[in-house]
Amino acid sequence: MGIIIGLIVGAISGCIAGVIMKSQGGWIRNIILGIVGGFVGGILFGIIGFQASNIIGSIITSVVGACLLIFIGRKLMK
Repeated sequence: MGIIIGLIVGAISGCIAGVIMKSQGGWIRNIILGIVGGFVGGILFGIIGFQASNIIGSIITSVVGACLLIFIGRKLMK
């Protein structure tokens, strides 16, 4: 059940990050961005002392991480 919730949170987070950053990509890319963004956001928020305790916090953490990944990807592609 945790994997399914993770995929749903990843998909939602990736879609939100794609809209925020005006990124183009399909559902698979959004899910991957959201999941990897969750790891990146979790590390970043852990460094500054914050931790997601519910699903809304997980989505926010994943969106921040995914936005950061999109930003870094754009800078590397230039």
